[in-house]
Order: sequence, then C-alpha cells, then structure tokens
Amino acid sequence: MDFDSHMSDVVRVAVALVNAATPGERGGRPVEAPTGAALTAAVAAAVAPVSRPSDGPMTDPVAAELAGWAARMRAVVQHVDAGDLDAACARLNEVLRDAEAVPTLTRHDGEGWHLHFHRPDAATAAGWAAGMATGLAIVLGGPAVERLGLCRAPRCDRAYLDTSRNGTRRFCSTACQNRVKAAAFRARRETTPAG
Repeated sequence: MDFDSHMSDVVRVAVALVNAATPGERGGRPVEAPTGAALTAAVAAAVAPVSRPSDGPMTDPVAAELAGWAARMRAVVQHVDAGDLDAACARLNEVLRDAEAVPTLTRHDGEGWHLHFHRPDAATAAGWAAGMATGLAIVLGGPAVERLGLCRAPRCDRAYLDTSRNGTRRFCSTACQNRVKAAAFRARRETTPAG
C-alpha cells in the first residue's frame, strides 16, 4: 500500500528511526539504544532514504535530538499496537505541536514545488520530527492504521509498517517471520502422531 511516494517514505523513515534509536528487543536479542558516533550513524542511516543534499551531514546533537523524538514516536506505535488509538492520537498530537508541524510548499535541491510539514526556519531535528509525525498522523487518521504495530515474533518489539498489497505483514523483518513459522512448524511436527 502506498500513501503517496513521499509520505510512504517518510513513514518508513519514522519506523526505521524508532527501530534504530530506541532500546528493546530485536529477533530474540536485547537491543541497547546506541550512543555517540553509533547513534549518529544509526540515525543517518534511518533518514537516508528521504535525506536531501541540502540537509548536510548528520551531526551528534541532531542525532541525539532525533533519538528523543524517536522515543516519543515509539510510544505512539506502542499505543496503536495495544489497540488504544485514542492514546496514540493524543501522544502524536503532542509531538505534532511540539515539533510545530505546519504544511509549507517549498522547493530546493533542483526539485519542483512540494509539500513539507515544518516551518522553513525549523531546526533540523524539529523539521524531521514534524515530517515524520505528520506521516504517522496520516496513517493513524485512516484505514491504514492497522498496518502499523510492533513485531509479533516472541522477544521482538521492533516497529513495522505493512506496505504490502494484502496488508497481512505483522513482523519487523523476514527473519522474525521465518523464526515464527519455523517454530510453528516444529510445534506441529511434535504434536502430530507418527505414522
């Protein structure tokens, strides 16, 4: 499912940032939130799909600020996953307000006019947060909300955004999906009588 190409990319980046910058579990193993240079590299990698030349290189202070926004967006995804859309929307509205999200038509880097969701003078991290929060708001405010959640694999809490055609993905990665399928296959084999 494609919300529109840019908005889909921004929502995927929000999910990637949540997964890259927040602690928890991934694939059955604990995940510590990165710090220092590792955090800067992780944040830069997460935002790379929608980063523009005019954004410049990722800095440690911007990465640290984006990690804070990521923690707030993780709380939104956790509420969605728990089926509490009211709490998710309330939390996301706080992020939108704090990031001062505002639609603005702009052009840069040789592109034509297009829509951003932050003030032209917004600080880098707040600009990123405003765009990602707006993308998540579009998801939460429509039928696609069921496509956002936390991985269903045991001992994994990474976020996912299901952009598949049939809307049945519920895992953060193919590895987690395969882990669950293999465990289910082993369990069926153990309970099936021989012969």
